[in-house]
Amino acid sequence: MRWSMVLAAMGPGLIAALAGTDAGGIATYSNAGAMFGFGLLWTVPVMCFLLVVVQETAARMGCVTGKGFASLIREQFGVRWSAVAMLSLLVSNTMVTLSEFAGVASGMSLFGVPPYVSVPVAAIAVWLLTMSGSYKRIEKVLLAISCIFVAYVIAGVMVGPDWGEALVDTFVPQVQMSPEYLSLLVALTGTTIAPWMIFLAQSNVVDKNVGTEEIPYQRIDTCTGAVLASVISWFIILATGATLAGSGLVVDDAATAASALAPIVGDYAEALFGLGLVGASLLAACVLPGITASAICEAFGWEHGADHGWSEAPIYCGIVTAVIVLSAVVVLVPNVDLFGVMMAAQVVNGVLLPVLMVYMVKIASDKRVMGPYRNGRVWTGVTWVTIVLIVILTLIMFALQLMGY
Repeated sequence: MRWSMVLAAMGPGLIAALAGTDAGGIATYSNAGAMFGFGLLWTVPVMCFLLVVVQETAARMGCVTGKGFASLIREQFGVRWSAVAMLSLLVSNTMVTLSEFAGVASGMSLFGVPPYVSVPVAAIAVWLLTMSGSYKRIEKVLLAISCIFVAYVIAGVMVGPDWGEALVDTFVPQVQMSPEYLSLLVALTGTTIAPWMIFLAQSNVVDKNVGTEEIPYQRIDTCTGAVLASVISWFIILATGATLAGSGLVVDDAATAASALAPIVGDYAEALFGLGLVGASLLAACVLPGITASAICEAFGWEHGADHGWSEAPIYCGIVTAVIVLSAVVVLVPNVDLFGVMMAAQVVNGVLLPVLMVYMVKIASDKRVMGPYRNGRVWTGVTWVTIVLIVILTLIMFALQLMGY
């Protein structure tokens, strides 16, 4: 295997997986550690496997067809179903982008920077990068931002956890049947695999012009991204589980977890958590508007992509700008219920994800579309099991919300 080819293929899978560890994800992982200690560490390798299944399939579809996921949905299922999926994606991704700017505001507030400064600066930086006109430049910047995730690994080591107990709980499930435990289990699944990640994984491969001959290298990229994202989530649960478990703290946002670490471990741990939060939020905020606009434009055959300007792709540029501006403005509105917005986005994602995965498995198993690179029986079976699992967890989520949990 040529390592130069492996390194050349790296990027799409890494960015897609790491972007999922955003502000909402960090809050969810922190809450898992604060409420149940190491009791949910076993979910990390399980979620890693499910993430590989979804991301590998999406990336392979992009390599074979040279088209984004939205284009394939339109071709295989028609404009009407594609329009429904795109509307849901637009609503969901705008809500999630909003939460990313909220993450920037929360993270920078730990360093004394007020939201009315940090949010506009972040919004302008995200817009300039997204509209820079070069996918290669965007990929390099996003990969550089991703390096900041090492802060969570350092924070996890700093708290001095019981490594033996953590490893046992990672491979020996500690399942509970309480509503709080089940609710967090659903949230962990939703934050690890989001609908927009399917579009992102496939779109990145297409934008990079990766062909079928590079599928083996792309699989390495996909698996590497999933493993690194899982390592980060493992260390976040580890750090909060070792320090906040039994404290009674409910983590509504990642900044709460960062602040709670300071009196227990020290200001450095708080700073590392805050730094990681800002980096994670910026990474996802840079990704979401562009992938939303790309998916919608793909679905209706409009010009799109980072390499196109206003004159070539006005609808693409308009959607990117609208999502960024709307998200930044809403975050700055006094007393806005950001947690409620995040929960609403989770509900939309919970409904949309299994539908998109049904689209995905049907397309990936179609010999006419994928040829010799179509899903085999085992991979198709694993994907259907994943879909059924997500549907069950989504139903549990709705049931818990109806009961007030």
